[in-house]
Amino acid sequence: MDTVNILFLGDVYARAGRNAIRETMPLLQELYMPDIIIANGENVAGGFGITENLAQKLHRYGVDVITLGNHTWNKKDELGDALDKFEYIIRPANYPPGNSGHGSTIFTTEDGVKIAVLNLIGRVYLPMTDCPFRVGKEYVERLRRETPIIVVDFHGEATSEKVAMGYYLDGTVSAVIGTHTHIQTSDEKILPGGTAYITDCGMTGPHKSVIGVKIPLAIEHLLKSVQVRFEPANEGIRIQGIAIKVQTSTGKAISVERIDMEAPE
Repeated sequence: MDTVNILFLGDVYARAGRNAIRETMPLLQELYMPDIIIANGENVAGGFGITENLAQKLHRYGVDVITLGNHTWNKKDELGDALDKFEYIIRPANYPPGNSGHGSTIFTTEDGVKIAVLNLIGRVYLPMTDCPFRVGKEYVERLRRETPIIVVDFHGEATSEKVAMGYYLDGTVSAVIGTHTHIQTSDEKILPGGTAYITDCGMTGPHKSVIGVKIPLAIEHLLKSVQVRFEPANEGIRIQGIAIKVQTSTGKAISVERIDMEAPE
């Protein structure tokens, strides 16, 4: 097998995002023929967090690896020990030692090709964690002993931090894919060292919204500077993400395609 197809779906938001994946999975598999499907799932539980039940649902729908972010423990009681129990769920590797779960996993395709997935979280405008650059490099060095194919989900707010991470890991990983902002950027590219990159691959969920939240609620919060109970929107459902073709022998990306498609509501 000379190449592998990697499909990464942007932040899956609430019920609308979950249903979109379930309904469009056959089409996604037909269009992109993925050897692995990765999705950021930190917003699947009503927009904030993930539960064991919902993680299992995404997995049943066809998602091979679920990455997380700053909402990892929002549903801690309902998440239980899923981060330790299931290898297909990973949380940011640069959370300090002592937290449950693991920051990377290695998925083996039907043809026996190993694909490593690493999850990191940024520190700019987000709660402080260990340095994603230092931790990321340590993980990459270990993972490369297993496989040259490494996909990094860098969950971050600041575009500058994400761009810096792309260049920092260029040539050592197959892809650095930005998540978290729910706003897809149009800067997909292959960096000089062969690493596929995008600052943010977007959101799978309701786009007639303010990053997933019902518009009036988000505006009320911003106008009045008061706490508002956010509720997920359910209109304008879109699937967003990125499709990457990677050479198996070198781990270098040879093509990258941004995905933005309407989903059934």
